[in-house]
Order: sequence, then C-alpha cells, then structure tokens
Amino acid sequence: MSCHRRTGLQILAGLLVGCLPWSVSPAWAFDAPTGKVILKVSGHIGVTNVGKEAHFDLAMLQKLPAHTFTTLTPWDHQPTKFTGPLLRDVIAAVKGVGASVQATALNDYKIRIPLSDAHTHDVVVAYAINDQPISIRTKGPLFVIYPFDSKPELKSNVYYERSIWQLKALDLQ
Repeated sequence: MSCHRRTGLQILAGLLVGCLPWSVSPAWAFDAPTGKVILKVSGHIGVTNVGKEAHFDLAMLQKLPAHTFTTLTPWDHQPTKFTGPLLRDVIAAVKGVGASVQATALNDYKIRIPLSDAHTHDVVVAYAINDQPISIRTKGPLFVIYPFDSKPELKSNVYYERSIWQLKALDLQ
C-alpha cells in the first residue's frame, strides 16, 4: 500500500503498522525470540516483548534491512567488511526515542552514543565480519561500528571509542 491517497481505513491501518519512510514495521520484531537472545533494548522504547524490554535473537536482527561496508579500523591491519542493520533501524524497530543510547558489552563496558550519530552516520550493529558470524572470541556476537572510511571526521578517538564490540544491550535515554 502506498503512503499517498488512502481511504480512512487505509490511513488507520497505516498508523497502526507505520508507513513513514524511516519507520520499520514492528510486527515481526516483537514476537518472543525463538533463538538465543543476543540483544536487549530498554529505556525509552515504545514496543517491547519481554517485560519493559525488547529482546532480539539473531534471526530477528537479520530481518531488518542489512547494510554492508568495508572500512579500516584501528584494531585490524587491513580493511574489514561489516554487515548488519543500521543502528537507527534497530532503534526505529522498538520505537525508541531520546538523546542518546547507552551501549553495554558482555564485560559490562559501557559507552554513550548520541542518537544524532545514528541519524548522521550509517552506524551498523554488525552480526557478521567478512561474511562470517562474529563469535564472542572475535568481538561478537554484535559490534556497533562506524564506517570510518566514509568521512574524515569519523577517523578519531571519539568514534573509535563509540564502536563497541561484544554488544549485549542498548538503553535509550
């Protein structure tokens, strides 16, 4: 259904599932995960599936549009290919709002990422590196990564520090 010239019933249906170009239909994402939960999203979110949180397994994240880029990171000696949904798509899927998101790693390392980064840069929540799933041993299962080679300003410690591997949780604040 197009987002233009609708009947009253179509407008109501569009409001229920979201037909804005930046929204992601939440119908699939908020069933209970059937696989191992690899990401918990909490805070200022509008849709949940476990208490006040939205839990994602890998299959749920893979249903979001995947984005891929190759970039040189300070941690690797050669350009690395990352694949996963955009951070802004994950936030849209849970109808998240706020000024920032606190990302937490498996070792409880935390970093605050301004939500403006998610809209200004194509920040990816990667579930694959060089077309391979990311194991915990190799910075997985998820890695928030900036496309460092896309803009000169991204090649700085500010953005390197916001790239968090072994991601387990996002808290919208």
